[in-house]
Amino acid sequence: MPGADRSLSRRQVREADRRAIDEWGVPGVVLMENAGRGAADVIQKFLAELNARTVVVVAGRGNNGGDGFVIARHLRLRGVPCTVLLVSDWKSLRGDAALNYEILSHVGVQVMQVAEDGVRHLAPNLREFDLIVDAVGGTGIVGPLRGHQATVVEQINAAGRPVVAVDIPTGLDCDTGEAPGAAVKADLTVTFHARKIGFDEPGAAEYTGRVVVADIGIPLS
Repeated sequence: MPGADRSLSRRQVREADRRAIDEWGVPGVVLMENAGRGAADVIQKFLAELNARTVVVVAGRGNNGGDGFVIARHLRLRGVPCTVLLVSDWKSLRGDAALNYEILSHVGVQVMQVAEDGVRHLAPNLREFDLIVDAVGGTGIVGPLRGHQATVVEQINAAGRPVVAVDIPTGLDCDTGEAPGAAVKADLTVTFHARKIGFDEPGAAEYTGRVVVADIGIPLS
């Protein structure tokens, strides 16, 4: 698997994305598709390991949420019952994430927008599913989570269900491997392109769980 034996920083990952888009001419939406499909492959195998069936994707408004939308679509098309809980206003979605959100309406994925005041009571809803996919926030998060984003993470952890993190557990710093505030504690992390350098730091495994690298078709150097 390309990148599986390498660990990259936030800056290096961003540079790899930039090169793929600006120098190779690969549209960002293609990279998002590759990421979501690759993650769906891993999640489908994990579901079999757990003897689990139903999935809920908890999605934020950024590209990490967009990856989650692609994951939900691919799981649904493979016959996996999958629901998306959008913990942001759909009107705030932009670019590739907005496009993939729109596609969901055509493939039968149920999408529920969770109002900010409803986030505090999210855990009971999450317990209705066998597996939670954390697509709330990605590698761009620096510093402690605040407001409703921190509450969402706390509710995911309180749900007591197996969790798969998309690229990185929300709230974990990809460079330091530290959680300066609330952070998702995942059983499995599907990270894109390469491991993040923070994953190798002491204590990071408490949040990442097992790490699988998904190749999304961007340059290694």
